[in-house]
Amino acid sequence: MEKTQDAKIIDLAIRLLFLGLFLYSALVMIAPLASVVIWAAILCVALYPAFDWLQSKLGGRKGLASTVLVLVGLGLTLGPVATAVSGAAELGSEFSEQAASGQLKIPPAPEGLKDLPVVGSKLADVWSLFERNLDAAMAKYGPQILDVTKTLFSKVLGIGIGLLALALSVIIMGALFGPGPQVVQGLQRFANRVFAPRGGEFVTLAGATIRNVTKGVIGVAAIQAFVIWVLLTVFGISSAATLAFICLILSIIQIGPGLVLLPLIIYAWSSMSGGSALIFTVLAIPAMIMDSFLRPVFISKGLETPMLVILIGVLGGMMAYGLVGVFMGPVLFAVFYELFKVWIEAPAPEDAEEGVTE
Repeated sequence: MEKTQDAKIIDLAIRLLFLGLFLYSALVMIAPLASVVIWAAILCVALYPAFDWLQSKLGGRKGLASTVLVLVGLGLTLGPVATAVSGAAELGSEFSEQAASGQLKIPPAPEGLKDLPVVGSKLADVWSLFERNLDAAMAKYGPQILDVTKTLFSKVLGIGIGLLALALSVIIMGALFGPGPQVVQGLQRFANRVFAPRGGEFVTLAGATIRNVTKGVIGVAAIQAFVIWVLLTVFGISSAATLAFICLILSIIQIGPGLVLLPLIIYAWSSMSGGSALIFTVLAIPAMIMDSFLRPVFISKGLETPMLVILIGVLGGMMAYGLVGVFMGPVLFAVFYELFKVWIEAPAPEDAEEGVTE
């Protein structure tokens, strides 16, 4: 009897060992694609209303609707990469030609630059050196410029690789549209087992939060980038598409387009007439801050969760998990908020006992 029991224990241990090895191997293979799959699920949830509308217009042909949305998504993700590469190549070619012909000149420093507190005088001296003797300035500040250029290039390269990964997520998203309702039902059953009896409501809340955050973050950033592109194109600023794309990325990661527009405003006052520079500034400032007014409207529309909870989730998620945290953060925080509210509103054990006694 004792040997039989020992054999069962050994048999169970061996099974658990092989099961653990199998799960570990599966996790190791899935881990590199985790962010891609998460993005695919976020995109599927965010765009499912558009998919549902499109497939109804196409006579219920879900495959065709998925293909259309995937092609549009690939155009939106790979298009900016191609545009940015083309713009960078054009700028590099123009810079090289001007440098080779000796026509590369730095415009005079804008008026008032020297009057800026703390750094104004130093910036004016450096600018004046570049304007008077570009070779000497490059010899003096070349290593610093090279270091900054390398850093910027690595950041831009990281963004490009991220967009390529996002393009892969778009393809996976297309495959998720078909079984989407069945997947949601399965998640609701699982959530009901974990957070009974309101687990299904939390799944619905998560989907609604993702859609609103998509509109409030991605949608508003796209509107803002488009307005900036139109503004830069109207005023004849070169590489308008590339600069607008940079503004799009800065808006999505909650930094804002000020890093692009503020130097452009300074450039406008140094290279344009006073009237044109004033008009450009008056139009650029609203374009720079328009997300502050539009984002709360888009995010909070149709949600019972307080706006402050969603914004804390967006900012905290981004700081903790990067760009994908912009979506994960508000979902996790909204569900936590609802669970906390249920716990607060539930009767205390003493109250429940008093009710039974009475």
